[in-house]
Amino acid sequence: MKYWLLKTEPSQFSFDDLWKSKTRTTGWSEVRNYQARNLMRDDMKIGDLGFFYHSSADPTGIAGIVEIASGPYTDPTQFDKKNEMGYDPKSKPDAPSWIQVDVRAVRPFPKLLELSEIRKLKGLSKMVLLQRGSRLSVQPVSAAEWAIICRAAGVSASAR
Repeated sequence: MKYWLLKTEPSQFSFDDLWKSKTRTTGWSEVRNYQARNLMRDDMKIGDLGFFYHSSADPTGIAGIVEIASGPYTDPTQFDKKNEMGYDPKSKPDAPSWIQVDVRAVRPFPKLLELSEIRKLKGLSKMVLLQRGSRLSVQPVSAAEWAIICRAAGVSASAR
């Protein structure tokens, strides 16, 4: 099993939105970075776990845990001209540029684990999230980092 951190802006779609949805599952769409796409396409597997991270918010931080619920498939937003964030005029239906996976909410954190708190945790110096200039919306998380963050949030590292 691998672990991930997936960033989203809560003003667009929050963990609470996912948690309250009928199936607690959504397509992780509109990822428009090749490195993030490649991680989703090549490395994510059904059953992997991820942190649901609220970015571009005040405060930023991890709101909960999700499970990867599908393999990669074509992200339909790339073909939707009305979708300002997702539309990609260079992408073609017979050769799509972008993919998505489904994520399912597993559990909310008791409270948002803020970035300022994460920065203070020992053992996370190599975590992608904490690297200078790191803006990747899909990031790998090591098993040790996963355990440290779950402990700090007061949840089981197995999360199920």
